[in-house]
Amino acid sequence: MNAGAPLLTVEDLRVEFQTRTQLVRAVRGVSFSLGREKLGIVGESGSGKSQTGRAILRLVAPPGRVTAKKLEFDGIDLMATGEAQMRDIRGKRIAMVLQDPKFSLNPVMTVGKQIAEAYRAHASADRAAAKQRALDMLRAVKMREPERVYAAYPHELSGGMGQRAMIAMMLATEPDLLIADEPTSALDVTVQLQVLAILDDLVSQRGMGLIFISHDLNLVASFCDRVLVMYAGRVVESLRASELGQAKHSYTQGLLAALPRIDKPVKELVVLKRDPAWAGERP
Repeated sequence: MNAGAPLLTVEDLRVEFQTRTQLVRAVRGVSFSLGREKLGIVGESGSGKSQTGRAILRLVAPPGRVTAKKLEFDGIDLMATGEAQMRDIRGKRIAMVLQDPKFSLNPVMTVGKQIAEAYRAHASADRAAAKQRALDMLRAVKMREPERVYAAYPHELSGGMGQRAMIAMMLATEPDLLIADEPTSALDVTVQLQVLAILDDLVSQRGMGLIFISHDLNLVASFCDRVLVMYAGRVVESLRASELGQAKHSYTQGLLAALPRIDKPVKELVVLKRDPAWAGERP
């Protein structure tokens, strides 16, 4: 990859679902570029955040339809890439951590075997080497007893441990881009901070790009480098994470105003007043 070239370029990305009664436009004209940095995508439920992440990996299932003027990863045109090459890219070059490990991990396989299997799918490694890699990755995500976790089934792990196991699986192949879809939303604050610290360390050490999808503005402001704010399938604002408090768009300002603050308690939180113009198509 060229030092000055973006790792990922997205231009006019659209995701549509044809139902029996109407055409649902889940993502409408999203454009952005990503370097080896931490990019946050925030917005309410239904704003198109997760569908944007899935579309990048071409994981939108029928009847969903994905189109884009440009969807390029490290010089590879993802829209023109065949399914065989996409299977090689998924997991190896681009990995995705989903929201809840309970629905992502196989309940009848031990955690270690799942990590080792994911690694062997993209690397020339025998079972012994894959097991060692799985143990190394469990240590990398700060598992205190990696051997025990390796032999455990998903239901035997806490939510935080399951999420760290998912991160270990996705990072075992050392991808260039990690898409994390609300990886901390189901965790308590202490575990949440641990998972974020692990992601921060691994992204920094490996020089990866990270797309961090979340509804938590404070979390994104403190963790990411840049932020995209989505509403009704569109990016309504793009700014540095450190400047989120000075957002210009009325929607972003409304989201920020609706957040409770310990240092400035109020009797009633502000209710977001929506403007139909926010959902308008870009020219």
